[in-house]
Amino acid sequence: MASRRRMLLKVIILGDSGVGKTSLMNQYVNRKFSSQYKATIGADFLTKEVQFEDRLFTLQIWDTAGQERFQSLGVAFYRGADCCVLVHDVNVMKSFDSLNNWREEFLIQASPHDPENFPFVVLGNKIDVDGGNSRVVSEKKAKAWCASKGNIPYFETSAKEGFNVEAAFQCIAKNALKNEPEEEVYLPDTIDVGGGRQQRSSGCEC
Repeated sequence: MASRRRMLLKVIILGDSGVGKTSLMNQYVNRKFSSQYKATIGADFLTKEVQFEDRLFTLQIWDTAGQERFQSLGVAFYRGADCCVLVHDVNVMKSFDSLNNWREEFLIQASPHDPENFPFVVLGNKIDVDGGNSRVVSEKKAKAWCASKGNIPYFETSAKEGFNVEAAFQCIAKNALKNEPEEEVYLPDTIDVGGGRQQRSSGCEC
């Protein structure tokens, strides 16, 4: 049993600065929320063990800085991602309008082999602010955008209250898992597909 290697699932969280990416990650992994805002410099990640269908996985959640000046750090962080989470603040229209740019940016930087079917999950965060009265992005509008991009799953969350965060990350883990190639991720140099002499790239030529 001990010899079974635990699969690592890499998840990237993207969105404008201040939408609550770090808070969502901390709420999910540590069950903590801090009201002190601190901009993430570059990137940071947390890991969490998740169990799905009797198997244990390690979810590695990368939080990249939302400020444009850090975007050039992207390629190494995005590469090898199994799922990308796009976050907007339901009280800030600009953060919602930016989702398309973040999605495009991810597809360019990560260059997944099947961009059409790469798993994204969208979170509309900060639904607790002002009892919902400051809200400018409706659930209907967000869902319509998700539907237009191939039915991306959508969750409304509050990192502060912990609302829907667990459910959202369950969905994120499930989608990341579907995208992860079966076991072959561990032995890139020794796979012989049907006897063919295929050169496989280990993806390390950064």
